[in-house]
Amino acid sequence: MARGSRETLAMAPHMPALTPDLPQTEIAIVALTNAFRRENKLGEVRPNAALAKAARAFAEYLARTNSFSHSADGRQPADRIKAAGYAYCDYAENLALNLDSRGFETRALAGQVVEGWKESPGHRKNMLTPHATEIGVGIAKAPDEPRYLSVQIFGRPQSEIYSFKIANRTERDVNYEFLSKPYQIKSNYTITHTVCIPGALQIEGTGTSGGRVATGRFEASSGRVFTLRPEKGGGVKVEVSSEPAK
Repeated sequence: MARGSRETLAMAPHMPALTPDLPQTEIAIVALTNAFRRENKLGEVRPNAALAKAARAFAEYLARTNSFSHSADGRQPADRIKAAGYAYCDYAENLALNLDSRGFETRALAGQVVEGWKESPGHRKNMLTPHATEIGVGIAKAPDEPRYLSVQIFGRPQSEIYSFKIANRTERDVNYEFLSKPYQIKSNYTITHTVCIPGALQIEGTGTSGGRVATGRFEASSGRVFTLRPEKGGGVKVEVSSEPAK
């Protein structure tokens, strides 16, 4: 997870600082984030009340204490979102600091925050997290100056965990690899994997020529069933199907 700041300093004597509508700024940040995700062929993220609660509370803490760190309150993002009542499967957090003595209009502040994140590789990666489905945004103003702290949290809830199965219908054990971790499935066993992020599944089977090992690579997305069946010569054939939607 990344953090960063974006500051604009300007002198404008004898003029009151502009004051943004913070709830509307939060809404605008969500809208701009979803527009950015659509531009990159990703699904939109929907607002979540628990994530917003965690984001606002942390933004207020950062503004009040003049601090700027993902662990400024002695906790990690996971601790804060759990305390807010969000059961996560995956998450990411962005922070931003914007300062301008002239203050900010609502849309201008939202635009500066999002553009700053887009220009930072770490923040950009979080905004384009492929498997995020929910978002919470919180903004708070420092007590004595037009300094605004923004917190953006992406989440995928535990209820949206990925699940797929491997069923070995051969008469021997079969080795496979998922997310770079090796596994072995016994003959006539079925294994169910539940993960927060899907990935490549590689299944190995003895080939038909000289004990050669053949590897089949598959995308282990949610609801998939990979059935291993014997093939002539001692090989393994993989049948891919999908479980009926519940």
